Amino acid sequence: MRNRGFTLVEVMLSITAIGIIAGASVPIYQTFQVRNDLDIATTEIVQGMRRAHVLSQSVDGDTSWGVDIQSGSITIFKGASYASRDTSYDEVFDLSPNVTPSGLSGVVFTKFTGVPSTTGTATLTSNSNEVRTITINSKGMVNY
Repeated sequence: MRNRGFTLVEVMLSITAIGIIAGASVPIYQTFQVRNDLDIATTEIVQGMRRAHVLSQSVDGDTSWGVDIQSGSITIFKGASYASRDTSYDEVFDLSPNVTPSGLSGVVFTKFTGVPSTTGTATLTSNSNEVRTITINSKGMVNY
């Protein structure tokens, strides 16, 4: 009569194989997570700028709209500047702590024409040094 089951060596080999696979997948997962955070931050900023541009062109609230980009958040605001904005209309979105914004930190679009107060480039850099660039031109077009 034969005994059926697993030997200790077979169990140890299985556990070792699972450990190796898990050990290799954690850094890969973290890389994907940081890249995803960067992509989400880029999309939020671009969509925020486009939303402020449309709200300004449609003269929503009979005023200008703008976007303020800070480390950790993006704010779509109603008003001629971030400092003098009407805070009851703020739309705030969180940015991942894995992403650091630099360059263009804010823009206000004039009512009706939607012309931006400033043009330039906002750069987002991840902890793994991946970079996304968002550019706004003199007509208010946002490219990334």
